[in-house]
Parts: sequence; C-alpha cells; structure tokens
Amino acid sequence: MSSDGTTHWTFLTNHAQVLLCIANDPDIRLRDVAETVGITERAAQRIMVDLADAGFVERERRGRRNRYRINEKAEMRHPAQEGYEIGELLNLLRQVRSSRDRAKQHAD
Repeated sequence: MSSDGTTHWTFLTNHAQVLLCIANDPDIRLRDVAETVGITERAAQRIMVDLADAGFVERERRGRRNRYRINEKAEMRHPAQEGYEIGELLNLLRQVRSSRDRAKQHAD
C-alpha cells in the first residue's frame, strides 16, 4: 500500500516490463531498463537472469555492452496462456504502440 492508502498494481509483471524494454531496444542498458520499469538495477539484473534461464532471452556480449535477443517462440509460463508464444503478446503490444504513435502524430 502506498503512503496515501491506495494500492498500486499493474497488469503486467516486472518480468513482462523488462521483456518489453528489450523488445523495444535490444541494445538497452540494464540501468535504463531499471529506470523505465521503476525498479532497482539489481532487480533488473535478477529478472534478466530469470528470463535468460527460462529461455526467453539470449545475451550476446558486444564489447563492453550486451545485446539481447528475445526467443519469440518461447511459450508463456502461466497455465491460462498455455500454447501462446511470447512473441504473440509482444506483437500485440507493438501494434497498440504503433497505433498510438500514429494517432499522436496526426494530433500534432
């Protein structure tokens, strides 16, 4: 519960938020992921390890940086989404973002 007495929750977990950050920018730094998601850099690192260990993300070292690749064929983990690939969710969210961005451009 927050200091104002209300509870705060979101529809997507921090794991999903980290995955979305990577989908939007495969070269993103974990510091930037943490800032975007609103978590500590250490939490972002732990989530990245979880995602890599589960086969959702592969890391490739490029000099001093990492580049991430999402395995969009990996199936979601919850029984209610059995048979759905993570790429399907990412594609849906990309379409929504793209539509929103187009609408914003027309409004400007």
